[in-house]
Amino acid sequence: MKQLNRTKVTVRIRKAAFRNEWYLNIESYPVFVPGQKKPQRIVEALNRTVTSIVWDKKRTARTTETSKSFKPKRDENGVIMCKTEKDQQACLYADGVRKLRQREYDNADLYSDTETAQAEQKERSQQNFIEYFDKAATKRHARSSESIRINWKRTLELIKLFAGNTLPFSKIDNRFAEDFRMFLMTAPQGGNKSGTISRNTAATYFSIFKAGLKQAFVDEFLMVDLSAKIKGIQEQETRREYLTVEELNTLAATPCDHDQMKRAALFSALTGLRHCDIQKMQWKEIQIDGDQTRLNFTQQKTKGVEYMPISPQALELCGEPRKPEQLVFEDFPDPSWISNPLKKWVKAAGITKKITFHCFRHTFATLQLSNGTDIYTVSKMLGHTNVKTTQIYAKVVDEKKEKAAHAIKIKI
Repeated sequence: MKQLNRTKVTVRIRKAAFRNEWYLNIESYPVFVPGQKKPQRIVEALNRTVTSIVWDKKRTARTTETSKSFKPKRDENGVIMCKTEKDQQACLYADGVRKLRQREYDNADLYSDTETAQAEQKERSQQNFIEYFDKAATKRHARSSESIRINWKRTLELIKLFAGNTLPFSKIDNRFAEDFRMFLMTAPQGGNKSGTISRNTAATYFSIFKAGLKQAFVDEFLMVDLSAKIKGIQEQETRREYLTVEELNTLAATPCDHDQMKRAALFSALTGLRHCDIQKMQWKEIQIDGDQTRLNFTQQKTKGVEYMPISPQALELCGEPRKPEQLVFEDFPDPSWISNPLKKWVKAAGITKKITFHCFRHTFATLQLSNGTDIYTVSKMLGHTNVKTTQIYAKVVDEKKEKAAHAIKIKI
């Protein structure tokens, strides 16, 4: 009777040094390597980190696996649980790789040839990537923000436009990916819009396409991780327009036909909140504790749960408190409606910059950095999931410093 090795593959976490992050790793044990007398413990790094792990207070860790004394909480399928959608997706990806590795060890144990695996892979390679991508988008982003779902849907439309309604996995290779990348650079606008999409929009859609390929690799529809091999589209840096403190004060002193829009705009400049978060904000999310006021809310875009202290001025802009379930800025309209009255208000203040409502968020970030707030704090206050997103504002501040360095000249 053949003896089975019974290798077990598990997702593990390892604390990053000097950072509140944990690396996701795949651990396989026991692994019997030719030439080695003792079974080996194989650890595979996934190049993924998480920060919002849910800890199981009933299970004490036996090792120094984490900086805490508890093990991570896992769901009924053994997947590590996290608080944010981004981290949860990373854990689901890790579990997908775990399943793949477990199957590899199990098959190596059970079969002396690869005929069965080859037959299964051939069957999967003939399935339609278009249908797979559509289902993956629905499953992956069922609870994501509307903007994310729209971007995945638009990416699917462009894949269909490029390749048709049927695209077998066997047809997807480096060449196909490169051709689709070039297509996106001149892809048409959706709906009734004319012209082509911007380079940054193309970069977003191609990143989503790569995410679909990555998931297909994890689900074993692709034998090669194409997403790791193909090059993305480099985004162009865009100018983030912002207002100075003097311009903000001028706007605050300028009458506006739409008082609620004015208060919401100034509130955004004082807190950095997006339009969608201000529009959905309820009074129960504002908590006052003595002299300190804070917001406890869920970001509409990232679904991240945020805690944010706000100033007395920001609280004053909210107006008189009402019932917990009522909106703070009732009947606050969509950005498309705001455009014209906002332009009129800015023009009345004598400001010539092209200001949109989102510029008030840029203003918050830029002024915070200009006044010495460190970039990591600003990143957290903006709700960014990656500090690299915040670095664009630091470049604006650096430009101001460079101009200041040349402002004083003496005769030498």
